[in-house]
Amino acid sequence: MHPALHSWREELPSALVRVSACLSGLAVMSIAAAAFFQSTPAIKPIKPANRPQWIAVEPALPAFALDIPEASGAPSSYAIQRHVVGGGRKDVVSLGEPAGVSPFLQVEIYRPGRELTAFAAPQDDLERLAQAVGRVTVPQPEETLTSKFGPLAIAAFDVTAPELRHCVGFVRDFDDPPLRLSGRFCQGGTFVERATLACALDRLTLLAAKSEPKIGALFAQAELNRNFCGERDPILAPTPKYKMLWQALADRPEPRRIGR
Repeated sequence: MHPALHSWREELPSALVRVSACLSGLAVMSIAAAAFFQSTPAIKPIKPANRPQWIAVEPALPAFALDIPEASGAPSSYAIQRHVVGGGRKDVVSLGEPAGVSPFLQVEIYRPGRELTAFAAPQDDLERLAQAVGRVTVPQPEETLTSKFGPLAIAAFDVTAPELRHCVGFVRDFDDPPLRLSGRFCQGGTFVERATLACALDRLTLLAAKSEPKIGALFAQAELNRNFCGERDPILAPTPKYKMLWQALADRPEPRRIGR
C-alpha cells in the first residue's frame, strides 16, 4: 500500500508511546533535580549573631557619687549599663587602678528589670565578683560587716596575677526597692581592713532618683545610719582609718566626687 494511504489511526499508538517516554524522562529529571537542590542548598543559612545582654549607656549621667577626699589624686570612672531585654540598670563606680598594688575600689548598684525574678545567693555573687577579676584564690566567706546600708555579706580572696593583691568582695540585697549593692576593694601589700571598707561605702551617696522615690528613701535612711567613718563612735579613733590608704593631697583640698 502506498504510504500516503496509511491512516493516522495506525500511527497514533506509536506517537503516544514516544510522547509518554519523553514526559517520563522529564519527570524523572525533575525529581532528581529537586532532591539534589533540597539536600545541598545553594545559599547556606545565616546564623544569628550573639548579641550582648548588656550595653553601655552614653553619655553616662551619674545617679550616685563617691566622695573620698583622701583619694583626690586617684583615677576614677563612672559607667552605666542597660539590659537589652529586661531594661535593668547597673551603675558602676570605680576609683583607683584595677591592676597593680595601689588601692582599687569598685561599687556596683544594680537595679533589675524584667530580666531578673530573684537575686542569686550572696555567696554565688561573691564568687562571680572574684572570678571577674582573673586568677584568684577561692573566696573565703566571713561574718557580715556593718555599714550604713546594713549588714554586708563579705568574702576575702587574693588576686594572684599579674601581681599579688588582697581583696574583699561585698554584697547587700534589698527587696523593696529591688536593688543589689556589690563590689570589691583590693590593694597590694597589707590586707584590707574591714573598717576601711565600711568607711569607703560610708561615702557613697545618691545624686538623682526622681523617678524612683523608694531609692531616695533607701539612701535617706542610710544617711541616718552613717557614723562618718567612726567619728560619731566614741569607741573608735577620731581619725578615719581610710586615710591610711589614700592620703589627701595638699594642693587639692576639695573632695573628689565621682560622677560630677
